[in-house]
Amino acid sequence: MKRADGSMDWDGAVNAWHVAGGVYRMGRREWLTGTGWKQAFDDGVRTVVDLRGPAEGRRRDTDPVVPAAAWAGINVVQAPTEQPGDPRFTALTGAYLNDPAHYAENARLFPEKLVGVFRAIAGATPKGDVLLHCAAGRDRSGMVAAMVQDLAGDSDQDIAEGYRRAARGINERYRTHGPPHDRERYVEEHELGPLLEQHGDAVVEFVRGLDTPNYLLANGLSPAELDAVLAISHVRVDTMGPV
Repeated sequence: MKRADGSMDWDGAVNAWHVAGGVYRMGRREWLTGTGWKQAFDDGVRTVVDLRGPAEGRRRDTDPVVPAAAWAGINVVQAPTEQPGDPRFTALTGAYLNDPAHYAENARLFPEKLVGVFRAIAGATPKGDVLLHCAAGRDRSGMVAAMVQDLAGDSDQDIAEGYRRAARGINERYRTHGPPHDRERYVEEHELGPLLEQHGDAVVEFVRGLDTPNYLLANGLSPAELDAVLAISHVRVDTMGPV
């Protein structure tokens, strides 16, 4: 169920938010409990699109033990947003994307990967809603979510805020549970606020400069697939609760 602030209350979910229409985002799916999977299903989710590289999808000792039957009826599709370890990209970003200033370079280097993400979304639309996730639910999810919001016709303010609330969400996780490695850290508010202003603006600059529909079409998404993505990005689902 969707809370008043736009977050989703699926049990165990970290940094889970409604994006637009029938599209949601969150951090690692391995954080969901069996109850959380059922709640996501009850809210209409039928496809999970994993934006991580293949090597990232490993269970950690601290993750809940969840039988495969818990996500029966939900299809998990792997569609990474980048080629893991590509030296052209890692020279700029390090091990992974963690700054909106690099979204445009991701789009330039890996158009086929982003088209693959949106092809997965298009293919999911007849089945139900779509849940996007990466590791933190911040940057890879944020890049794709901004493109979805662009297609949905969201304002610059809404797109920037979508990034900022997700960045705050994972930062709060780091406060309570600690960061997963030394590339991440909890950021105090006096530093976080100005940083998120800058990063939110960078997300808007990226997506407005990209021209999402023409970018996707120019790089191989079919008009029918784009129509399917447009349809799901505009549909609102009754089970989401008040908007």
